[in-house]
Amino acid sequence: MTYSSLSAFRQVRPRNFYRSPENQQLPLLQRLYAARGADPSLTQYALNALARTDEFSGIQVAAEILSEAITERLRILIVGDYDVDGATSTALCVLAIRAMGGQVDYFVPDRFVHGYGLSPSVVESVIDRQPDLLMTVDNGIASLDGVALARTHGMRVVITDHHLAGARLPEADAIVNPNQPGCSFRWKSTAGVGVAFYVLAAVRQALKAKGWFSAQRPEPNLAAWLDLVALGTVADVVPLEFNNRVLVSAGIKRIRSGQCRPGITALLSVSGRVQARLVASDLAFSVGPRLNAAGRLQDIGVGVECLLTEDSAQALRLAGQLDELNKARREIESDMRDHALQIVSALVRKQESCPVAFCLYDPDWHEGVLGIVASRVKEAYHRPVITLSRSESGDLKGSGRSIPGLHLRDALDEVATLNPGLISRFGGHAMAAGLTLPPENLEAFRHRFIEVVASRLGPEALESVLETDGELAAEELILPTAQEISEGGPWGQGFPEPLFQGSFELVSHRIVGEKHLKFRVRDPRSGRELEAIAFNADVRKAYAIGEMLHLVYRLDVNEYRGVTTLQLLIEYISKSAF
Repeated sequence: MTYSSLSAFRQVRPRNFYRSPENQQLPLLQRLYAARGADPSLTQYALNALARTDEFSGIQVAAEILSEAITERLRILIVGDYDVDGATSTALCVLAIRAMGGQVDYFVPDRFVHGYGLSPSVVESVIDRQPDLLMTVDNGIASLDGVALARTHGMRVVITDHHLAGARLPEADAIVNPNQPGCSFRWKSTAGVGVAFYVLAAVRQALKAKGWFSAQRPEPNLAAWLDLVALGTVADVVPLEFNNRVLVSAGIKRIRSGQCRPGITALLSVSGRVQARLVASDLAFSVGPRLNAAGRLQDIGVGVECLLTEDSAQALRLAGQLDELNKARREIESDMRDHALQIVSALVRKQESCPVAFCLYDPDWHEGVLGIVASRVKEAYHRPVITLSRSESGDLKGSGRSIPGLHLRDALDEVATLNPGLISRFGGHAMAAGLTLPPENLEAFRHRFIEVVASRLGPEALESVLETDGELAAEELILPTAQEISEGGPWGQGFPEPLFQGSFELVSHRIVGEKHLKFRVRDPRSGRELEAIAFNADVRKAYAIGEMLHLVYRLDVNEYRGVTTLQLLIEYISKSAF
């Protein structure tokens, strides 16, 4: 979230947890965990705390099919997805199945040619490879036609996915998905790469029971690929429930120690991140976007190859390609975002109020960047947003982003149920979804979508609130606190990085890098001066030395020329008290 987007907030307030005085007496890290609904005693993440593999419905069937394919030397083809979760899932399965002695290759759909998931177009594209078994990762739960076509061609199909299931399930040989009806796996927010990791663990166990492993074919350590699991989980923005935090924490530890894929090291290098000090946000905002850029603008294949290669020089070359694609993506995004915000601004002025949702269309918008633009508009106006463009087939392709309180996929389901034939296809999560519809249905869809959103969101949900972790005591506003918080993660979706609020006297300020503001502020309680920075700030705004600024900020461990200091990363500035 950028500083400039925070103009949408109407309220700044501590989380409900802090309204109880006794809760504020807990040690800091326990306080932060409890405020997020987590057990304050579970601040350590050991792998033996992971949920059991056999909690997954269908996993034993899938493991038996895959283990048999490995021992019988059948041709296994991984069918992935074109985002980071899909790329990491694909790389994980290829590496692990090869290490188990299987014959495996992969295919990742081109979003502009094949559409999403195991579509009939994908099946037709892989027939010449003559696979015996298709294993989907991060997709497949909605691929009824694709699965049916694959089976008519004699292919067995194992689906591993985490997206919400529709009214019907594909007639696959096995389905592993925590969100399919009847699955007892309690961590429903597991990413596609996490589901694949569990399936591989079950496959390894099945092979071990068959006596498959030996001195010549040693049993692989699946923990060696937790760097991929961490990357895919964080980049897919799934809620970091406890089980996900265990996986991500273990993966981050491996990356920090250098025990990771050469491709991840290379991506951190081209993005200017320090590997030994990696945090989850580096995966979310530095590594993830570079991989995603390939899937948005071309195809994710170069990203998968970057994750698969064992050669550091090759990894760096591929990471450089991904970095260039990401720069191109940023330019496209900037133009589309500005255009979208102009459309919204004109609409708000015309209606003299802000609608409950936005459905924006331009035939020339780049299909691969629609989701990012929807996210930017959502951040600016705190409204559910769907952006659409015209695809090569002539249909309209759309991507949506939601706000707390509206399950976007369920809202689309209601629109489709009440208006049969209006939407051709849709799918997704609570906070993000995609859809396809005929161009002649655009206006009707826009009207019906806004109606459904209005029926589901009350006035309170439309009021943007910035929740904080309250005010730090003067003695807590020190470097060790920032270090404790950094090590206390991983922080991310559903388990947000701590934000604090407080009032400070302005000592000095200056513009850095043309669009950032560097401050020096004084804590009036202790008299201590602190460095602070606001990225992407309104540099035209005037500030007077000595005035009180009311800040929402994160604590940052700033290292410069070998010196480590505390820095406040400002998320919001007000001249009025909260």
